[in-house]
Amino acid sequence: MTSQEQFESVLSHHQAGRLAEAEMLYRQVLAREPDHAGALHLLGVLAAQVRQFDVAVDLIGHAIRVRPDSAEAHYNLGTSLQGAGRFAEAIAAHRQAIRLKPDLLQAYNNLANALRETGQLDEAIEVFHQAIRLKPDFAEALNNLGSALKSAGQLDDAIAVFRSAIRAKPDYVEPYDNLVYAIQTHPDFDPGRIREELRRWNQRHAEPLRKFIQPHTNDRDPDRRLRIGYVSADFRVHVVGQNLLPLLREHDHGQVEVFCYANMAREDAFTEQIRPHADAWRSIAGMSDLQAADLIRGDRIDILVDLALHTAGNRLLIFARRPAPVQMTYLGYCASTGLEMMDYRLSDPHLDPADSDLSLYSEKTVRLPETYWCYASAGPAPEPSPPPVLAAGHITFGSLNNFAKVPPALELWAKILNSVPRSRLIVHSHPGKHLDAVRTRFAKAGISPDRLEFPGRQTWPDYVTTYSRIDIALDPFPWGGGITTCDALWMGVPVVSLLGRTAVGRGGASILANLGLSELVARSAEEYVSIAVALATDLPRLAELRRTLRSRMQASPLMDAPRFARNVEAAYRQMWRTWCAGVAT
Repeated sequence: MTSQEQFESVLSHHQAGRLAEAEMLYRQVLAREPDHAGALHLLGVLAAQVRQFDVAVDLIGHAIRVRPDSAEAHYNLGTSLQGAGRFAEAIAAHRQAIRLKPDLLQAYNNLANALRETGQLDEAIEVFHQAIRLKPDFAEALNNLGSALKSAGQLDDAIAVFRSAIRAKPDYVEPYDNLVYAIQTHPDFDPGRIREELRRWNQRHAEPLRKFIQPHTNDRDPDRRLRIGYVSADFRVHVVGQNLLPLLREHDHGQVEVFCYANMAREDAFTEQIRPHADAWRSIAGMSDLQAADLIRGDRIDILVDLALHTAGNRLLIFARRPAPVQMTYLGYCASTGLEMMDYRLSDPHLDPADSDLSLYSEKTVRLPETYWCYASAGPAPEPSPPPVLAAGHITFGSLNNFAKVPPALELWAKILNSVPRSRLIVHSHPGKHLDAVRTRFAKAGISPDRLEFPGRQTWPDYVTTYSRIDIALDPFPWGGGITTCDALWMGVPVVSLLGRTAVGRGGASILANLGLSELVARSAEEYVSIAVALATDLPRLAELRRTLRSRMQASPLMDAPRFARNVEAAYRQMWRTWCAGVAT
C-alpha cells in the first residue's frame, strides 16, 4: 500500500471520530513520507480537535509549506491560531484561504470572529454580511453577526438576526441562548415576555433530553460531606472567575469537596489562582454533553452548579440530562435559565425583594442573607486618587460596562450632561460606526463631541487607571452592572443606579445597599438624573466618598469571603437535606 492509499484509508477513522486510531495511522503515513501534506494537515486538524492548538499550528504550517495552495489548510491554520489566541495571525491565514477559495464559507465566519476579538467590529460585521450573501441561511454566521450587532449596541437588529439564525437551523442552540440573553438588555421586554421566551427555549432544546435522565444513587445522608460541581467556561480573567475565587478560596473542605468542570479552550494566569482551590479539576472542553454528563455522574456529584446561564460557553444541555440530583444556577447573571431541570437559583434580598414575583423564574429562588456578590479585585489596583474634578475643573461621568447595556440609558445621560455645565462622559466601547450614531444622538441634545470619550478594550492596569479620570459612574439600565460596579466603587467612584424591574436591573441596588449607600439608587428616571446632578454639585461629598469607599467595601459583606462562603454552604446544605427527605423542589 502506498502512503497515499494508506492516508485515504485513515480518513474513515477520523471521520468516524476514532481519533486515537486516526492519529496512529497518520503518523505511520508520515513515517514513510515525512512531507505528506494531507497527513500533516489532518493530523493538525486532529490536534486542534483535542485543543492542542500549538501542535496543530506547527503541523498545518508544515503542510502549507509543502502545499501552499490549499485553502482548507490555510483555513484550519487560522482556526488553530484562534484557538491559541493568536488572532492577528489567524486573520492573515483566513484572508489567504478566502483568496484561494472565495466561496469557503467557514473562512469568512472565522475571519469575522477573529476581527471581533481584535476590536475591528465594523469589518467583522461586513465580513459576516459577505458570508450571508454567499449563503443566506448560514446559521453560524447569522448567529455571530447578531453577537457583533449586540456588541455595537444595535439591539433590535441583533435580536432580529438571532431569530433568523434560529429559523435557519432550529436545533442550533447557540442563537437561542444569545436571543434570551439579549432580550434582557432591551427595555421593551418585560419579565413576562422574557419568561415566555425561556419556556420556548426549554421546550425546543432541553425537553427532548428528558429521556436520558437516570435515577440517582447518591448516599442520602443529610449531614455528610457534599460533592459540589462547578461548571463554567470562565475560570479565568472574567467577572465570573473574579467573583468565584473568594468563594472557592474560603470553602470549608471538611464540608464540601469541590469539583471544577472547565469548558475553556484557553486558560490564563487567573485560572492558576483558581485551580488550587478545587479538589478535582476536569476539562470538559471538546466533550459532548453526553460525555460530560457521564463524567459528572461518575464523579457522584451531589449539587451541580451552573455559572453561566445563557452566556457564551454555557453547558446548560448537560444540566438538561440531570447528571446530579440537585442542580443550581448562580453568578453568570442573576436571572432564570428557563431550564425545567434546574432546581434552584441564588439571589439576595435586594435583587429579589420580598414583594418580587418569583413565579417568573423556572427555578426555586434561594436568597442569600446579604449579598449575591463576593468581591475581590481582579488584580493590583492603585489607591483611589482625589476626585478628578479638582484638577480638570469639570465633572466627568463614566460607564465602563459592556456597551450592549448602554443604548437605553443614553437619553438620560444626555440630560445629566446638559444639567452639569462643561461635564464630560467616558463610555467603554469597541471603536466603530455605531459611535457616530451615539455622537449624533448627543449632538441633537446639544452636547458637542469633544465632551465624549470612548475607550476600547483595556488591560486591567489601564482599566483601573481610567477610573482615576471618572468622578461619578452611571449604571446602565435595564440591565445594570455587577462586578463592574464593584470595580468602580473599589476605585473610589460612586455609582448612581436606577432600580430595575428585573433582578439584573437591581444589581446596583444590591451592591449599594450592602455599602449603606441606598440613597444613590433611583426609583424613577427623573430621580436618576437628579441624584447624579446633585452629587456632581457636592464636591465635599464626592471627596468624602472617594476617600472612604474602598475601606467601606472592605468592611462590608461584599468582601467578607468567609461569611459569604458559610452562607452559600448553608444554602447547599438545605438544598441537600430537601433532596434527602424526598421533598420536591
